[in-house]
Amino acid sequence: MRRLLLALCAAAVGLMLGMSPALAAAAPTEFGTDWHDPVTAAPPVATPETTSCRVTLADTEFRDFTPYKGTYLPPKRCGDRWNKVVLTLEGAVAGRQFDRLGYLHIGGVEVLRTSTPEPSPEGITWKVEKDVTRYAPTLRTEQPVEMLIGNVVDGTYTGVIKVKATLTFYKAEGRVKPAQTPDKVLTLDGAHNEGAVYEGQVTTPRNSERIVAEVYATGSGGGCEEFWYLTVPDAAPYSCKAKDGPYREVRIAVDGKLAGIAAPYPTVWTGGWSNPFLWYVIPGPRAFDVRPVEYDLTPFAGVLNDGKPHRISVSVAGVPEGQSGWSTPTNILVWQDAKAERVTGALVAHKPGDPTGTTAYEPGTENRLKSEGGHDMALTGYVDTSHGRITTTVTRKVTGSSVHRWTEGEAVDALKARWEDDETVTVAGRGPATVTRAHRVYTMDGETSVGAGNRLRTVMTMGDRADSATLRGGMRQGWSRMDDTYTGDAAYNQNVPRDQRHATGISRERYRLDGPGLCYDRTLATAQGELTEDRQRC
Repeated sequence: MRRLLLALCAAAVGLMLGMSPALAAAAPTEFGTDWHDPVTAAPPVATPETTSCRVTLADTEFRDFTPYKGTYLPPKRCGDRWNKVVLTLEGAVAGRQFDRLGYLHIGGVEVLRTSTPEPSPEGITWKVEKDVTRYAPTLRTEQPVEMLIGNVVDGTYTGVIKVKATLTFYKAEGRVKPAQTPDKVLTLDGAHNEGAVYEGQVTTPRNSERIVAEVYATGSGGGCEEFWYLTVPDAAPYSCKAKDGPYREVRIAVDGKLAGIAAPYPTVWTGGWSNPFLWYVIPGPRAFDVRPVEYDLTPFAGVLNDGKPHRISVSVAGVPEGQSGWSTPTNILVWQDAKAERVTGALVAHKPGDPTGTTAYEPGTENRLKSEGGHDMALTGYVDTSHGRITTTVTRKVTGSSVHRWTEGEAVDALKARWEDDETVTVAGRGPATVTRAHRVYTMDGETSVGAGNRLRTVMTMGDRADSATLRGGMRQGWSRMDDTYTGDAAYNQNVPRDQRHATGISRERYRLDGPGLCYDRTLATAQGELTEDRQRC
């Protein structure tokens, strides 16, 4: 009778998530000791049909916190001008292990920030692909390689993480042209952390005409900042505290002057929300490939081009004073004026704006915290290049709002939140101005509850959306729209042997990408660790 009820429940929940009746009914009644390898609905990297060459960066195991160190050598048969460079990470782990965070550096440049899935006793494999063409300037010469996925292996946590990281280079030949990439990718000299601030110095080429910073910002595992969106002011009775509540904002400054703001993505790692059964097959958006936050620093190019080192600092607003918990490694991408030895200019307008934020705590049988925050800023600067004066204006506005509900002992813990990040970059020169707009929206609607028999259940919906458009002279030149939505519902009995957990879980991801001549639409669905749907509509 019990297995029949479990099967009926699994079928009912499967139908709610849009699975077909046949697939929902055919799914196992509960998790076994093995399950499908992790998969995501994200599109593979598009590559040309040209000569390709593969280089191995690392082929190693991680048992502790000792980094792998090696040497990268450029491919010999594919020249040094490529149309595409693809990083592939292949991983395997078996036994029992937490989710672990990791990075890959080439020549000091962070090219990947990642995390791992939690394994089955029999073992799983997974694969991550990333377009790293923008790092081509670094890849043209021999470079040191450093990789780390910090791990603990002992009598309880037995999973040794095995990884192989490779680069595949696609040669530009025939009608396939070399990719347009930065001329240099710089790192921060003397980079170090001071509390929640990461800073170092950078000296840009004196003929730089465009400068972009990218920051791989992640709340670290193992502490409250991993779940920063759930933190509450000191007066509220909750396990994770932050004086100003859950609003977070990633800021970058040049010589102490605010140069950019951004909303961080609320990444959930594969053990997140106290329920690994939610993420065993389909991870949350970005969990395996953490995308960096980008800031257009071109308005500061005239300041940075004086040949002297300048201080770049990255901070996360909202983190309690003196508390760490964030990782913010930073790369600086530079485009140079090939026809000028020096490019001069100036920052002509700097409006850092005033951050706003409120929290309202309502005690009761169900505690409630409502939080809102926001910030906007604007920058304008110019550079005098070999092709005339170029003026760049950057405006950005970020907002965040959430309602957090929890009961005594956090037996029910729920959050509904939305973050928006709007950016406009206007570049004006001799011809018509080019305007690029980006609108990013991140959403989270989740609840964890503990019911009879100490059975924990987590229900979650996450959204990662982005719209962008480029206009020249008021006419649209290009656009794109991305929508990555994850839904899941999983439950298990806590604090019992593995064979008594009677875990159930369903999940679903739909990833859509549209643009001129582009249509990608893929849906994955799972039940109790089995892949029940893999459908493409384009």
